[in-house]
Amino acid sequence: MSRGDQVGRQWIILHTLISSTTGKSVTDLAKEFECHSRTIYRDLEALQVAGFPIYTETKDGKNLWMILDAAKHQKPLPLNLTELMALYFSRDMLKILKNTVFYDSLKSFFQKLKATLPQEYINYLKQIEQNLHVGQRPYKQFGELKELIDSINDAVVEQKQIEITYYTMSRKKESRRMVAPYNLWFFDGTLYLIGFCNLRKEIRMFALDRVKDLSRTDESFDMPDDFNVQEFMKSSFGVFQGETTKVKIWFSPDAAGYIKEKTWHESQAIIDQDDGSIIFEAEVAGTDEIKFWIMSWGAKSMVLEPESLKEEIMSEAEAVLERYDKE
Repeated sequence: MSRGDQVGRQWIILHTLISSTTGKSVTDLAKEFECHSRTIYRDLEALQVAGFPIYTETKDGKNLWMILDAAKHQKPLPLNLTELMALYFSRDMLKILKNTVFYDSLKSFFQKLKATLPQEYINYLKQIEQNLHVGQRPYKQFGELKELIDSINDAVVEQKQIEITYYTMSRKKESRRMVAPYNLWFFDGTLYLIGFCNLRKEIRMFALDRVKDLSRTDESFDMPDDFNVQEFMKSSFGVFQGETTKVKIWFSPDAAGYIKEKTWHESQAIIDQDDGSIIFEAEVAGTDEIKFWIMSWGAKSMVLEPESLKEEIMSEAEAVLERYDKE
């Protein structure tokens, strides 16, 4: 039995005793957890050693385990162990947004959560927390954009248009735009604003770290009834938008396993080949982002369709060779 299974069972036993008004027998608990009664006795003893106020009482010739009333008066936490672990996991994931309204709000929530728990609970959660860590690389310092993020978030909630100066990476120039902010969207380590751009007369995406300045207006806007951010981003391979294109890519047997273990795109289909290779098919919005993804697999991948994407990658490969030849 793993340490995680043991800790999880003990945590659920604890909450079972807190929620019970009459107590639980070891036999009842053993049946509930489908384990031997000796296992339950060891768990109860471990909880007592950890400092939880658990005791036994005989009623109608039956030995019942209970928790002291003082502990029961603590507000019961309507979360099981898995849900608590998910919360701690989400906190680590959002560290990338440290010093922004999103992370600060979650941090405040955890402080309030801890205030409702006895110290024994907190110590127990710390044991669980040590079993799970999240790494984030690369990432941006969103704390430096705190005021900008707060202003955009307020504008989204209040449905007020904003004026921004935006630096476009592809054109290497700035432009002033009036935008109706629909959503903030976090993807692959970057925060984006999705909204209607009055300059381009269409829904656009703006990387927040390229917004040079922002001013709120008093002009309201109505969110289109048929707009859904998930649907809007559905065909994109990352964040770029473009004409829907069907791509077909061959991956060698060495790469096939890695490709098959993830969902790279909602529309993907993977066709196994007799030699262990695969063919990856998808319908994506534009080919810029998937081009760089294909190139990251080097000689383990080859574009079969469309011909235009194959030619683009061939040109990139020739440019790389030419660059090295100059060294």
